[in-house]
Amino acid sequence: MENGHIVEFSFWAAFMVGLLGSGHCIGMCGGLVSGCFMKLRASGPWPYAAYHAARIGIYALVGLVAALLGTVLVASGMTGLAQGVLQIIAGAIVILLGLDLLGISPIRNVYGFAPVAWLRRQFVTATQKGPVLGAAISGAINGLMPCSMTMAMAVKATTSPAPAEGMLLMLAFGAGTLPSMLFASVLFGKLGPRLRGGLQKFAALFVIALGVSTLWQGLRFYLVMYRLVI
Repeated sequence: MENGHIVEFSFWAAFMVGLLGSGHCIGMCGGLVSGCFMKLRASGPWPYAAYHAARIGIYALVGLVAALLGTVLVASGMTGLAQGVLQIIAGAIVILLGLDLLGISPIRNVYGFAPVAWLRRQFVTATQKGPVLGAAISGAINGLMPCSMTMAMAVKATTSPAPAEGMLLMLAFGAGTLPSMLFASVLFGKLGPRLRGGLQKFAALFVIALGVSTLWQGLRFYLVMYRLVI
C-alpha cells in the first residue's frame, strides 16, 4: 500500500512540475513554438494536435527507456542493494536539477537528450515538411530539447518499479506542460518575467520534493536489503 502511495505521489508531483513549470516552458520554448507555427502557416487543430502529441510521445518514450535502463542496471548487479543505490543516486540528481531550476545549484545542467545545434538544424528543416508532418517532427524535436525539468523527470523514471510506470510518469509530466505549450503562441510575451520566475520556483520545489522522496525511499530500501544480505 505504501509503495502505491509513493507511485501516486510521483505521478501527481510530475504533473504539477509540468503545470507549474509553465513560466519556464514559455520562457524557454514559447518563442520556438510560436515561430514554428508562424513558419508552418498552420490552420485548424491538426497541426497543433500533431505537434503536442509528438512532443508528449517523446516524453513517454524517454520515460520508457529510462525505466528499462534502471531495470537493466538493477538486474545486472546485486539486485536489492543496486536498486537502493540507484534510487539514492537518482534522488540526489533530481534534487540538483531542482536546485538548478532555482538558480542556486553548484552544478549547472548543460545536458540534453541530443546535441542542441543538431536539434536546431532539424527544427528548421522540419518546418518545410508541411503543416501536419512538419508540426509532428517539430514537436518530437521539442521533446528532445535540453531542459532541467525534463531531465529531472527522466532521471526519476529510472527508479520506476516497471517500464510502464516510467512511461506514465513522463506522460503525467507532459500532460502538465500541455496547457502552457498549447497556448504558447498566445501567452508568449504576456507573462512577465516576475510571474514566469515565480511559477518556475514552484515547479523547482516540486522537483526537489520528488528528489527527496526518491532519495529517502532509496535509503530505506538499501538499509533493509543491507541487513538481509549482511
